[in-house]
Amino acid sequence: MAKKAKKTGGGSTIALNKKAKHDYFIEQRFEAGVSLMGWEVKSLRAGRVQLGESYVLLQNNELFLFGTHITPLPSASTHVDPDPTRSRKLLMHRDEIDRLIGSVERKGYTLVALALYWKQGRVKAEIGLAKGKKMHDKRAVEKDRDWQRDKQRILRSR
Repeated sequence: MAKKAKKTGGGSTIALNKKAKHDYFIEQRFEAGVSLMGWEVKSLRAGRVQLGESYVLLQNNELFLFGTHITPLPSASTHVDPDPTRSRKLLMHRDEIDRLIGSVERKGYTLVALALYWKQGRVKAEIGLAKGKKMHDKRAVEKDRDWQRDKQRILRSR
């Protein structure tokens, strides 16, 4: 489930994909609008979303968000047949999409959904241009994090 909403500069956070920072090197971040149905917006307001398996694909020179699970509310989706994991179109300017297409076509780059948040009453998705980490990269990052923590502990004790 989504973490508790916290206020940021752009609005309040709906959901974070913490796994993305562990599995990828995030090189650039972009903001995109998300095309949603009414029942999805009500579910997002209730915080019923999971971004853990989310990724972004390019189809016909457009961006689509796959794998995001928005659990329908029983009261808000009575007249429609909700699909919790349907693909959702991401809205960006054409020049930004073209720049992303050029970057993704290079070897090893992918687009990952990092966060969903509210901005002026609209749902925005933060997507990242990412390169996959190998197992030894993950170990090195974890080792460096442990060393930084130990170093701070040593400096505090003096």
